[in-house]
Amino acid sequence: MPTSQPNLLFILSDDQGPWALGCAGNHELRTPHLDALAATGTRFENFYCTSPVCSPARATIATGRLPSQHGVHDWLRAGNSLSEPEREQAIRYLAGETTWSERLSQAGYTCGLSGKWHLGDAHRAQAGYTYWHAHARGGGNYYGAPMVANETAVREEPRYVTEVITAGALAFLEAHGQQQPFCLSVHYTAPHSPWERAQHPPDLYDSYFEKCPFKSLPDEPAHPWLSALQGFFAGRRREWLAGYFAAITAMDAGIGRLLAWLQAHGLREETLVVFTSDNGMNMGHHGICGKGNSTSPLNLYESSVKVPCIVSHPSRVPAGQVRHELCSHYDWRPTLLDWLGVADEPDDTRPGRSFATLLRGEPEGAEGRVVVYDEYGPSRMIRRGHRKYIHRYPDGPHEFYDLAADPDERHNLAGEPTCATALAELRGELLDWFARYADPAMDGARLPVCGKGQINWAGEADAFPPNYEGLHRPARA
Repeated sequence: MPTSQPNLLFILSDDQGPWALGCAGNHELRTPHLDALAATGTRFENFYCTSPVCSPARATIATGRLPSQHGVHDWLRAGNSLSEPEREQAIRYLAGETTWSERLSQAGYTCGLSGKWHLGDAHRAQAGYTYWHAHARGGGNYYGAPMVANETAVREEPRYVTEVITAGALAFLEAHGQQQPFCLSVHYTAPHSPWERAQHPPDLYDSYFEKCPFKSLPDEPAHPWLSALQGFFAGRRREWLAGYFAAITAMDAGIGRLLAWLQAHGLREETLVVFTSDNGMNMGHHGICGKGNSTSPLNLYESSVKVPCIVSHPSRVPAGQVRHELCSHYDWRPTLLDWLGVADEPDDTRPGRSFATLLRGEPEGAEGRVVVYDEYGPSRMIRRGHRKYIHRYPDGPHEFYDLAADPDERHNLAGEPTCATALAELRGELLDWFARYADPAMDGARLPVCGKGQINWAGEADAFPPNYEGLHRPARA
């Protein structure tokens, strides 16, 4: 039955580069359902994550705040589940924050989550969700995945985890889909590693391993900064690419099932559907396998910080539209609440603004959308138009690119005298913006974030370990 307030299906993938869609020009990768979704709505060419690693990006999507405001600066390797090896306690990293899903719940939406949470205390529903079908940790094997059983236990799920997450989403729709309006967040762990054949449906994996030339991706030597996933450049490129592609195609099939359910129940035109990813991904790009934390220093290449983004709402969002304006994860909160007609609490400390006008196919105002910001601990970025500057605390290395002339970021112009004025302007703008929005107590530029994970609140001395070594496990209370 029609409703005055639209439903929301928000689909989030894990480590998917903006290049990893058929509709984005990758003709080797099979994504028929996402391609069809793009054909019914808008695809964004320049959508940015706020930090090129999972947990900080997800926290920003949920809250509309920056990592230097909410305090989640790295992937959370502790505090998610009692099953984690390093710290047997649950931490609610978003405690004290409100999320857009909470605002929807307060406005009468029935809210459900199926899949990856990875923002602490996965055993208990939070953020306004009353249906909670959560992965207990941040990732792991595709078979035998740890799914939350109750507030203290985890079960190993024998089925392929992408199918498990899809099944959980369908169960929510069957139970609550007619109780409009509803909000369903479906957070896949795909296409995050692992990518070996045993991790994925063999027929699907083999179809890529045996037949795909993988010419859509660069094949070049390892980057000198590479610090993770070196096996990609040591003979495992084809093996891992086959798994990465298979994971995306399997997820695409699951998304097709969700869209088919909406169509079969007459709810497709009443539902805003969003598809995006938490961060970008390099699969050979720049000689890197991974995202922002696959190098030392942490990188902010376009392939790490840009994400795929498709938004569809038949009869309301123009079909087949491609937008080139710069948008960010911090814009999701104001945009979703604006589109769904739900008022937000007044707060001028959040940097985002609604891009609902773009979804309607309308022109932006005179200011437009020509600037975007990003951060990962001591690394920060500004892109204004075709110019991009990366600043690293305390003393570099800094980077400056002309993306119009050098879209692949091959030529760092930071040391060029002819670029000194433009670089100084962007640096000043970057410093001013973070001075305005960053919370000094949570400021990533002042914290030892190094890409090895976060295990406690940002203000705690042990929050950012310098390596992957296991911690002492405290006895159970």
